[in-house]
Amino acid sequence: MIKPQIPVAKEGVPFIGLSAFISLICAILDYDSISIFFLLLTLFILYFFRDPERVVPAREDNLVSPADGKIILIEDNQSHEFISGNSKKISIFMNVFNVHVNRTPLSGKVKKVIYTPGAFYSADSSEGDLKNERCAVCLETDDNRRIVFTQVAGLIARRIVCWLEPGDSIKRGERFGLIRFGSRVDLFLPDSVELDVQVGDTVRAGETPIATMK
Repeated sequence: MIKPQIPVAKEGVPFIGLSAFISLICAILDYDSISIFFLLLTLFILYFFRDPERVVPAREDNLVSPADGKIILIEDNQSHEFISGNSKKISIFMNVFNVHVNRTPLSGKVKKVIYTPGAFYSADSSEGDLKNERCAVCLETDDNRRIVFTQVAGLIARRIVCWLEPGDSIKRGERFGLIRFGSRVDLFLPDSVELDVQVGDTVRAGETPIATMK
C-alpha cells in the first residue's frame, strides 16, 4: 500500500511548489500584486491539502467517518453487489474548506477496488449520485462482514486518489486516499448496524463514530 505524507498530503506538493515558485519569480521581477496573489494561492493550497492527525475511538465496534464534512443523505434498504441483503447508505459531502484526506471506517482486508469513469456533476446532486466518476472499496472484516466506501468526484473535484489495493490489510482510521477540491464519500453498511449520526451532522474523518456493529 502506498503511504501518504504527513502533515501535508503528498499529492498537494506539486501544486504548492508551482504556486510558490511563481510567487517568488513575480516578486523578483517586481510584479508585487501578482506575487501577492500567488502567495495567497499557495497558502490556500497548503491549507486544502493539510493532513492532521486524528484520535480514533477506542471501541472497535465503532465505524468511524471516512471523510470530513456533512451528512447529506441516509437511506435504508439499499442493495449493493458486494453486500448480501439490504444495506444502509450514508453520504458525506466535503466542501473546499474540509480536510480532504479520507480514512478507513473499519479494520479489515481489502477485497476489491473498482474505479468507474464518469461525469463531474455537483457531488450533492441526483445526477452526481448516479453518473459521477467514482472509486469503490470493498472491505471484509475478520468476522466476514463487508462494508463498501466509495469516493465520488464532484463539479470541481477532478481527481480521485486511492492508495488501497486488493489484499491490503488496513486499520480503522488509517488514511486511504483523498479527492481534490471538494466532493463526496458514500458508505454502504450492513442493515444490522446501529447508526450514530443523522442528516445534517458534521463529521470528522477517523474520529466521529458513524455507526456501531451489532
